[in-house]
Amino acid sequence: MIRILLAEDMHMVRGALVALLTLEDDLTVVAEVERGDRIVPTALECVPDVAVIDVDLPGLDGLSAAAQLAGQLPSCRTLILTSLGRPGTLRKALAAQVGGFLLKDAPPDRLADAVRDVAAGKRVIDPQLALAAFDNGENPLTPRETEVLRMAADGAEAADIASRLFLSVGTVRNYLTTVVTKLNARNRVDAIRVARESGWL
Repeated sequence: MIRILLAEDMHMVRGALVALLTLEDDLTVVAEVERGDRIVPTALECVPDVAVIDVDLPGLDGLSAAAQLAGQLPSCRTLILTSLGRPGTLRKALAAQVGGFLLKDAPPDRLADAVRDVAAGKRVIDPQLALAAFDNGENPLTPRETEVLRMAADGAEAADIASRLFLSVGTVRNYLTTVVTKLNARNRVDAIRVARESGWL
């Protein structure tokens, strides 16, 4: 019997996932949590074989929780679920040494098979997402350019960014222009969209 910890903050989705998984004779859900910061403490109590974790959780995001879980309970493998197939998120998931990465709109039987494969030590990755990550390449932005774009994405004006980073307003504008060019974006808003979709912000 494969013991599963399920981390999902949406009650209806969590209930549906539990129902799906418990239909399988060899799978049992031993714990459910709705926050990322509850994953490690709960896993240490019930020692699951696989943690099925939503990537977007309150308290602590799913990837950070998966990385902590790998450090504190290496016997528990992780399967990340996401509704958004961002190539950058997949790269972060692989860096966090997760066992699997699956889109939430995958067929229900795919989830049960993915849990079994991850429990057996195999790596499970949605093929379309893997291809997109391969095609997408690495983040072309420098750490400073990423920092400036992140602050712009949070609504900060050039003058605010300049004062917080101890730069001139002109330098901040130059960074934003460079970012737009590097990402082949139409403008700053488009650059933010491209960076988010690629998992770089």
